[in-house]
Amino acid sequence: MTELSCIVERVVFRNEDNGFTVLDVKTASGKNRAVGMIPDARPGTRLLLKGEFEVNKRFGEQFTVRDYEEEPLTDEESMTDFLGSGVIRGVGPKTAAIMIAKFGTEVFSIIENEPERLLDISGIGHVTLDKIVTSYQEHKDVTDTVLHFVQLGIGRFAGMKLYKAYGAEAPAVVNEDPYRLVTEATGIDFKTADRIAGQLGLTGNDPRRIAAGVTYLLSRAVYDGNTYLPKGLILERARELLDVSGEEIEDAAFSLELSGQVKCERLRDGTEAWFSADCYLAEKAVANGLLRLARAETNPVRADLGHLIHAMETEKKIALSEEQKRAIEHSLLSGVFVITGGPGTGKTTIIRAVADILVFCGFDLAICAPTGRAAKRITEQTGYEAKTIHRLLEYSADLESDRMYFGRDRFNPLEIGALIVDEASMIDVLLMKALLDALPSGVRLVIVGDADQLPPVGAGNVLGDILSSECIDYAKLTNIYRQAAESLIITNAHRINRGEMPIADESGNFFLSKKGDEESALRAIIELCARRLPAYLGTHADRILQDIQVITPVKNRRLGTHSLNRELQAALNPPSPDKKERPHGSRVFREGDKVMQMKNDYGLPWVDRLTLEKGEGVFNGDIGFVRTVSEDLGTLSVAFDGTKLVTYDADGLDNIELAYAITVHKSQGSEYPCVVMPMMFVPPMLATRNLLYTAVTRGKDLVVLVGSEERLRVMVENVGGVARCTALSSFLQTASSNTLFDDAFS
Repeated sequence: MTELSCIVERVVFRNEDNGFTVLDVKTASGKNRAVGMIPDARPGTRLLLKGEFEVNKRFGEQFTVRDYEEEPLTDEESMTDFLGSGVIRGVGPKTAAIMIAKFGTEVFSIIENEPERLLDISGIGHVTLDKIVTSYQEHKDVTDTVLHFVQLGIGRFAGMKLYKAYGAEAPAVVNEDPYRLVTEATGIDFKTADRIAGQLGLTGNDPRRIAAGVTYLLSRAVYDGNTYLPKGLILERARELLDVSGEEIEDAAFSLELSGQVKCERLRDGTEAWFSADCYLAEKAVANGLLRLARAETNPVRADLGHLIHAMETEKKIALSEEQKRAIEHSLLSGVFVITGGPGTGKTTIIRAVADILVFCGFDLAICAPTGRAAKRITEQTGYEAKTIHRLLEYSADLESDRMYFGRDRFNPLEIGALIVDEASMIDVLLMKALLDALPSGVRLVIVGDADQLPPVGAGNVLGDILSSECIDYAKLTNIYRQAAESLIITNAHRINRGEMPIADESGNFFLSKKGDEESALRAIIELCARRLPAYLGTHADRILQDIQVITPVKNRRLGTHSLNRELQAALNPPSPDKKERPHGSRVFREGDKVMQMKNDYGLPWVDRLTLEKGEGVFNGDIGFVRTVSEDLGTLSVAFDGTKLVTYDADGLDNIELAYAITVHKSQGSEYPCVVMPMMFVPPMLATRNLLYTAVTRGKDLVVLVGSEERLRVMVENVGGVARCTALSSFLQTASSNTLFDDAFS
């Protein structure tokens, strides 16, 4: 086995799910590429790698790492590299060089023991000093914590996860009860926690172990979108996972139910369902909330509806179909009404008409959608301001617990007379519960969405369950209107939904560029985005990234988001002396890059660069563009919605990704002038009709599929995906037979 002493220059790639990492490293003899399970490697650190040089067919010679350890930094050059790498917040390459020039190899000792001496350096004030000291201590804590677990025989990847969950207290937490790693959703899987518990002497039938196993299985089910698992299925999975008896598993579930963590209930169809408590309470609350609103007395629309609709048609110079008129009338007469239908069936026209009439009749109307992009789109289409559900409910964040709270709830309800909710297919059960909690009885609720799109990312299937329950009035729109019918995108979306192959026509706006393998498809996508489509669309260079969106079913593989983003960044925003850039992990962020926020950050501050308005909150799926990179501070600023500027430090950069290519799931609720989608092999559970349907309906003016016609056929014919286990439909049917509700607003 060969040993290679090196400095990490850049993390080229890291799979956060398993720790596989690709590094650019610098050795005494030059530069090399190292690959392997190196989950805690960071730029600027010195490593002793143990492994072998091997030749990869695609990437050439690289060092395959079998084992490694972090070495202390003892010379000024390596210390400068470390400090200037961005690992230490508040220090860039220039500041690092000044620190080494002033303090030499004593710099780490000074940061740790005499940090106030750093104030002598120009540009370092008390705020920056706090960042430096805190960041340096965090780095030291990471190293010490991971080393502690390695010495216990626990892998470095698991050690990194434990540090992310508990910080420097991780060893003490694990020693006390290793199964907390599972029950507290730290990202450590059950098998890892189980192995740790075994090393600490816990037995296989320890009640804590069995309870943690049940909790783990339910949490995985929720992660997959389910709100419960059938008793038989969870017993089967638990016996396989734990190797204990069914009686012991049921005893654990009973204890969990007594403690309020799990709920067991028989559904209307006879299924014995085991729920996580949050999902059970949420689905019950949604069922009761919908029926409460549906049964409540509402303020009447004090005018003849037929006359109002006719007057609106005359004023707007539109002609509504009988189907649309019936949907509008029911929306105005019902406490709760659902409108569903595919693209081109007039949902937006109905929203606009209902809004016009409600406002004309004096109702205080609100319109909302699950995402900022969906809210912006409905605002543009209707002329009425739409808010995100979070903004409507006046969210706030507890930064210490990383939890979100809503200012509007049953104790401080919304002061409105009517609410229209668009893109309802994206709403998970927890968010729907929060929304209904804030609606007092008497508010009209109109729910609009396409039930054939993908279900929400979170748990539940709210729109689908409402419709299948037959307990809430709804209209399913089927007519496709003339202008929409002229679009091949709309025509093909409905063909796909019926299980028919789409029609590709060079004279239309839907194309299939046939390619036989992933590499040729990749080259075609780059050529389309960089040259052919901008010329075809007449898109100005400044608008290419706004108008063209690549969407793909997967994150990994050659045509997944990770690979596509690297290739598209190189083609559409290559390195330039005029553009500063910031390496971070496996990515490089460059001025001009298109990026996406990957998780809700309710407390992240922003400022509008035009109005100087300030606020907080950037949300999962928001897309922006990198405006500036500060090499000295290691930060970058991103503009969302054109003017809303957010500054990211090293920690915040973990929450953004390049967005030249995004997953189909992340594209939900959005519409783009042009959509490009690879059409090659993807795992069968993702190669589904509704995923393809959702992707195609994201395109407004043009859709281009690149790849295999056979793969396209596979997706069209695959109605599958695994059906979610959700109970809202059952709860609605049960609650609809009752006459009493726990109604805080009555």
